[in-house]
Amino acid sequence: MASTKYVIGADLGGTTCKLGVFTEEGKLLEKWEIPTDRKENGAHILPNIAKGIEEKLSEMKIEKDDCLGVGIGVPGAVLPDGRVNRCVNLGWDVVPIESELSKLCNMKVKAANDANIAALGEYWKGGGEGFASIVMVTLGTGIGGGIVLGGKLLVGENGAAGEIGHIVVNPEEKVACGCGNHGCIEQYASATGIARAAREELEASDEDSVLRSDKGSLTAKDVIDAAKAGDALALRVSNRVLSMLGHTLAVVANTVNPEALLLGGGVSKAGSFIIDGVRETFERDAFHAVRDTKIVLAKLGNDAGIYGAAYLVIEN
Repeated sequence: MASTKYVIGADLGGTTCKLGVFTEEGKLLEKWEIPTDRKENGAHILPNIAKGIEEKLSEMKIEKDDCLGVGIGVPGAVLPDGRVNRCVNLGWDVVPIESELSKLCNMKVKAANDANIAALGEYWKGGGEGFASIVMVTLGTGIGGGIVLGGKLLVGENGAAGEIGHIVVNPEEKVACGCGNHGCIEQYASATGIARAAREELEASDEDSVLRSDKGSLTAKDVIDAAKAGDALALRVSNRVLSMLGHTLAVVANTVNPEALLLGGGVSKAGSFIIDGVRETFERDAFHAVRDTKIVLAKLGNDAGIYGAAYLVIEN
């Protein structure tokens, strides 16, 4: 038996499943993707993942006995007993993912929510490396989150800890969030929310703005780029949504008191513009003892999930 131990990380999304083979020290040896087959209520997803892992280990001449197991992140809540409690975009209802994939792979399997494992990956080998505790906020199409305290993922009683995107910041909001509630931070500071806020601002006035030419296909990047260039309307929109995000981060820091807050996802590519934009409101609304919490950028990008899934096995 080889002295080197390996671990497999899987990050399951609605279109593809990203996979990686790591050493237990965290060196990524190989990564690849397979399509997510959602036919027949996702019945083929786990067998396809198991087959993909089997083929890759065979190709790399790695024995299963030398593997610590498989970690997997899924787009839904994972209950403490290893069952997924509905993944609508995969066609799953309640699926005992850990036991099913374990049987298919003949290896130990640990599962968690995809945003949670992204936080775990960043904690292990990304922007959170070296911090004892972090909260990660992923600013993408929606807003996800994950909390890591003392190296352990906080999953909560129903696997729903870290749902930072659904903190309500505007109870007067008339439009419903995707979750069914009204006024969640996801409705404002996600990529979708920033673009929506800019479109509403454009429709409400005749003010000159470089964004008018892009109105039909407006993206959050367009808004942030225009704000960086000094466009008054874009600046107003970005200042408002980043202020709301800063308030949300203060609520989270007041509750959890992490050593660092990490910002990831596509919107975070704006870098210091985002950090500076949230800091003023964060410092205004944070309890005095948590005001100096570090706010930093995530580093692993789309690989955060596979790193976190691998670490999920190691930390368990």
